[in-house]
Amino acid sequence: MAVSGIVLLGFVLVHMIGNLKVYLGAEAINRYGEWLRELGEPALPRTAALWIVRAVLAGAFVAHVVAAAQLTALNRRARPVGYRSPRDYVAANFASRTMRWTGVIVALFVVFHLLDLTWGTANPKFVRGEVYDNMVASFRRVPVAIAYIAANVALAIHIFHGAWSLFQTLGWSNPRLNPARRWFAAGFAAVIGIGNISMPLLIVTRVVG
Repeated sequence: MAVSGIVLLGFVLVHMIGNLKVYLGAEAINRYGEWLRELGEPALPRTAALWIVRAVLAGAFVAHVVAAAQLTALNRRARPVGYRSPRDYVAANFASRTMRWTGVIVALFVVFHLLDLTWGTANPKFVRGEVYDNMVASFRRVPVAIAYIAANVALAIHIFHGAWSLFQTLGWSNPRLNPARRWFAAGFAAVIGIGNISMPLLIVTRVVG
């Protein structure tokens, strides 16, 4: 869970930084999209490196989902009978209690995101290679912009608990480091959340585009 989470956290950060080029204009982000397809040339065929990265990410995503399902099954076997009284959640916070739900929301969002801005089947105005126009066409649809914003709120919540707990999972836990772990988790989640939410928000309100 932790190792696949680290891979996915790295991707989410790099992906957001690349998408923020939308603020530099159509030429900048379209050139970035083309650079991704040319990455590794001439040592590798065109788009080969991109597909390798996609394969690694797909493997990490599947491993993360499988690990989550296995942990859920282990927890249920460990406590086959539910609590008889309401829990006060002294140790668990909102992010940890909702990890399964935010995980499901993020997984569904990933599928829609691919259909919308990678394959274009969910974007009627999709044109391959026109990254800027595709983003504007997508986020100008109010329901889609709202869905992106809601999904990225869920992603930020998921990231907060994941970034906090991965240190403990890997055995890097020390009470003296807990404040730094919390700041790292909160800061990383905030950066991803604000960065990703800003794009649909500013495009749907016509500040950008």
